[in-house]
This record gives sequence, C-alpha cells and structure tokens, in this order.
Amino acid sequence: MRKRSLSGCAKSLTGSVRISIWGERMEIKWHGHACFEISAEEATVVTDPYEPSIGIRLPSIRADVVTVSHEHYDHNYVAAVEGAEVVRGAGEHLVKGIRFLGVRTFHDTRKGAERGENTVFVFELEGIRLCHLGDLGHVLQEEQITAINGVDVLFVPVGGTYTVDAGDAARVVEQLSPKVAIPMHFKIPPLNLNIASEQAFLKEAEKRGWKVRKASTLSLSKDTLPAETEVVVLAWEH
Repeated sequence: MRKRSLSGCAKSLTGSVRISIWGERMEIKWHGHACFEISAEEATVVTDPYEPSIGIRLPSIRADVVTVSHEHYDHNYVAAVEGAEVVRGAGEHLVKGIRFLGVRTFHDTRKGAERGENTVFVFELEGIRLCHLGDLGHVLQEEQITAINGVDVLFVPVGGTYTVDAGDAARVVEQLSPKVAIPMHFKIPPLNLNIASEQAFLKEAEKRGWKVRKASTLSLSKDTLPAETEVVVLAWEH
C-alpha cells in the first residue's frame, strides 16, 4: 500500500486557498471522460482510463488500483496507469486492503442487448463512500440501489448517447441521494465522441434546487461533506 505525505496549496469549493495535507482527507482530480484520480493516505485509485484516440490524452499517472467499468476502449486503457492492480466485474474485490463492490448494471435500456454490461463500483476511502457509475445506461433498479447501499460521492455520466442523458442522470442522483454528485462523460473540447455537454444536467440540478459549484480539484474529508446534495463540476486536468 502506497502512503503519501504531501503538503501544498489546494483551492476550496468556495475559491479560497488553504494548505492541505494527507490525513483523513482525499483529493479528487478529473482527467476527462470517466477517468478520475482519487488520492488518499490509504491508496490512490484511478477509474476508467481511456485511449488517446478519443481526442484527449491522459497525463502520466501512478496509482495503487484502477477500476474498469466495462471493456470499451474509452474506459479500459489500463496500460496508461503505472503500478496499479486492476479491478473488473461484479462482486466483491479486496485489493490493497480496500473493499470494492462491483454491482452489475447495463450500458443501455435493453438489459445490455445494445452495448453490453456495465459495472458500478462502490468503495470507501478515508471513511467516505464513493460510487462510480461507469457507462450506466438506465435508471437504477431497486435491487441495485440496495446493493450500492448509500453514497457520499457519486460520479455520474450525464452526456447521453451511450449513457443516461441529463434527465435520467438527475433521476439516478435522486435515487442515491449522495452528498456530492460529480458529473462525467460529457463533451469537452477536443473530445471526439458524440455526447452532449454538462449544461442540460446542470439545468436539471437547478430545477431540483441542488447547489452547483465548480472546482479545479476537490479536497474532502468526512467532516466537510455537505448536509444536502451538491453538484461539483471539476475542471478537466490535462
């Protein structure tokens, strides 16, 4: 297990600058599409790395664990992540002392007939429960909600075409009631995939009264989680 002891400046959600160190905190960076780098003292976890053929390129990343929601080229380019053990598929996985729960879902609304299966991953770092929805293509069924069993931070696709669209993404957020919802899998230049921007989802969030904030990176601890759902739009790290 790789431990990190870092100090430096981090921008808060309110825009102020503070000194942050690893302790009971984590830092979340978005590398575009569905790829996040989640760093904590326990481990660094990377989700769904993509091939550069999609029009954007990953930076050099070293991690302890990489999760793969499904075997499409824009989600399974594990060669881009140095030193990581790979977690795939439904069921329980214990890696680097961290329990990952894979929940079986689908990439479309026809039980996988169009695009196959998708794995939602749930795991905990620093006492914060995270859920990465991968390329979820439908609103959740009751048994899937029960299996996920509560979320603090939710990574939710919002761009449609290959995943839930803005309206269904908002419904999934309502189903899981996270403290923080982070949109992903939406159009950013120069991404060459035919998906929508995040704007329609942000309108859905507005209609529901969710606070929307922007951040370059997100630094969190269990004690700083908001009382009600907030949407945090992360800047693309490149």
